[in-house]
Amino acid sequence: KKRTVRRTWISTINAATREHGLSYSMFANALVKRSNIHLDRKILANIAITEPYSFKAVVDEVRA
Repeated sequence: KKRTVRRTWISTINAATREHGLSYSMFANALVKRSNIHLDRKILANIAITEPYSFKAVVDEVRA
């Protein structure tokens, strides 16, 4: 189901953001309100798995 897939994406992003010292809720809030990055959960989860350095750049941009 759609909600199961969405939950998987969120847990993947949460695990990746916690490696960088940030929770998913803080990351998602900052991504929407403070940054100019428009990526959905599917893409973020894919980047977190396949390209950790690119994901770290997204996290650093959100923190700034």
